[in-house]
Amino acid sequence: MTDRRPNVDSSKVDTKEFEIPETVFVRDIENRVFQGIVLQVLANIEGITLLEGNLIDSLLGRNPAENVKGIYAEQDMHNHTINIKVEVNICYGLPIPEKAEEIQSKIAEEITKLTGLHVSCVHVVFKNIISEKDAHKKLIGPMPADYEPVKRLENGEEYSEEF
Repeated sequence: MTDRRPNVDSSKVDTKEFEIPETVFVRDIENRVFQGIVLQVLANIEGITLLEGNLIDSLLGRNPAENVKGIYAEQDMHNHTINIKVEVNICYGLPIPEKAEEIQSKIAEEITKLTGLHVSCVHVVFKNIISEKDAHKKLIGPMPADYEPVKRLENGEEYSEEF
């Protein structure tokens, strides 16, 4: 048996076949990053709180930062967009439509600025109203400057300290 190899003239070989393909850069962002960004934004918004962890989380000593409750992020890798859903509680007496718009615009702006992704949806769900008593304990951000708790007598009637 004779080994027959074709004689190839190297000057006639098309070098385009040997071109190196373009480098592809891939960037993945985990949901915890989005949760962290949203937490930072919510910390600067007055009069809202996140949902509290459940009894099992507190008994097991789980860190609330490990599993943030009430912040969900869904990425669309094909369109480079993200959908955010935030569940919050709001202090009694604050206007919900205005607070929702503030939350939505600040979250969208910050996520776009930090990740370069287009925010296609920010869904805010108000789960509960926080009473005046609990507001100081649970707030993420500062108390609104113009917030004045409603004062009530034992029979439930409102009163004022003005004469």
